[in-house]
Amino acid sequence: MSTISANPSDISLSNVPANRDRLFLASCVALIVTAMTFAIRAGILNALGTEFALDNAQLGWVNSMAFLGFPIAMLIGGLVYNSLGPRKMMWIAFISHLLGLILTITAGGFWGLIISTFFIGFANGAVEAACNPMIADMYPDKTSEMLNKFHVWFPGGIVIGSLVATAFGSFLPEVGWQVLIGVMFIPTLIYGGLIFGQEFPKSLNIESDTSSNLKGLLNPLFILIAVCMAFTASTEFSTTQWVEKILSGGGANPILVLALVSGIMALGRFFGGPYVHKLSTTGVLLGSAILASFGIYLLTTLDGSAVYLAAAVFALGICFFWPNMIGAVDEFTPQTGALGMSLIGGVGMFSMVIMNPIIGGWLDSASSTPDIVTAALMVHDKSAADADQVYKGAMDAKMAKAKVMDSGDMIKASAMPGFMDYTINVAAARSGVSSDNMEAYSEAKMKSMKAAEVVAGREVLSSVNIIPVIAIGLLAILFFWTRGLSKQPH
Repeated sequence: MSTISANPSDISLSNVPANRDRLFLASCVALIVTAMTFAIRAGILNALGTEFALDNAQLGWVNSMAFLGFPIAMLIGGLVYNSLGPRKMMWIAFISHLLGLILTITAGGFWGLIISTFFIGFANGAVEAACNPMIADMYPDKTSEMLNKFHVWFPGGIVIGSLVATAFGSFLPEVGWQVLIGVMFIPTLIYGGLIFGQEFPKSLNIESDTSSNLKGLLNPLFILIAVCMAFTASTEFSTTQWVEKILSGGGANPILVLALVSGIMALGRFFGGPYVHKLSTTGVLLGSAILASFGIYLLTTLDGSAVYLAAAVFALGICFFWPNMIGAVDEFTPQTGALGMSLIGGVGMFSMVIMNPIIGGWLDSASSTPDIVTAALMVHDKSAADADQVYKGAMDAKMAKAKVMDSGDMIKASAMPGFMDYTINVAAARSGVSSDNMEAYSEAKMKSMKAAEVVAGREVLSSVNIIPVIAIGLLAILFFWTRGLSKQPH
């Protein structure tokens, strides 16, 4: 394998492959595919729920499969990286992406989505398991900087996916969600072409002894970093993956909010990476958690165009979480090698396997409260008369629909009004607009729906904010633990 010429005194660079920039580009495109799967799925959750008669808890389980497949691939990838190498792992990612996309397009219901989403999650995890240690191996002279630049393309890919979803929704609204999934074949085939026929690094600049890697996992500092990763990842994904459902009534376009957050993250990682490298890694992480928590708080209090400002604050908070948690492993526990970096990423994604159904449940609970009924009624009836009776009727409708769903008759269930539908219909009836006037009546329903969704979204975000608060405490411990520690030798 050819290498980049280096100063003889710089031993590490003598093992750097000459095609490292092409492999880095392939890694970035693969990460774009990973990110697009998150962005486009976030944008089609409502469509999936409608087409397959899925409630928020079921959508949470579907989402969770992406986060389950990811850590499984990270765990397996971390264990076999030293024996398989990055080349075979990148091809595994490529094939899994193709399978996941095809199975998603052909899915016929809940279980089809579960299986296809798992494959996509597995592919995404394989990308991270292959690329993080490969980049550390190829760029021993600037590992943190290049990891930040690599992870630019996760938010960058979310921006691309969000804009694609928005463009189709605005200019081609009749196009089905299957076409949006199909768009992702393009970057998938591009990164497959970039890795075809290429030589890959041989793990000469990272710890490549698996037994040493396993011993490193018992380091209490690594365990603390892993726990911190669970909460920092949950802070990031618990908001961004549910942005459409949580923020849809807040007066701002949820997909544009996601694009704004991701754009700020991409710019921050690209231009801020070299500066973060010169600062305390754990100090940056602690400050980020504080800013993220403040951003979520602002999202619960602001509405209209001010939501974009709150989203910008949140984006600055979560911007450096992922790459610097991985960088902390390389900096403070390098003996864990590729396995350590893979497991940290796996912990981050696995945390969302737990959190996604919980958040879906929070959203279902927040969408069926007396406050929801009052907010919807007050749009057209300031006194919200008989709100208690409307709430009782809405709960009866919710339970009746749930009973039919439990029986397996999804077609009948999809035609029945749930809690929100019942409430919105009653609220719209108080607008004074005749239901015969379809356009005006639909507008009256939409106004009540938005008022109800604002209340539900704020309640969910208030619950979500406990996650970064816990992260602040854990990262404070990590900050003081690592003070005075320099980067450990490999």
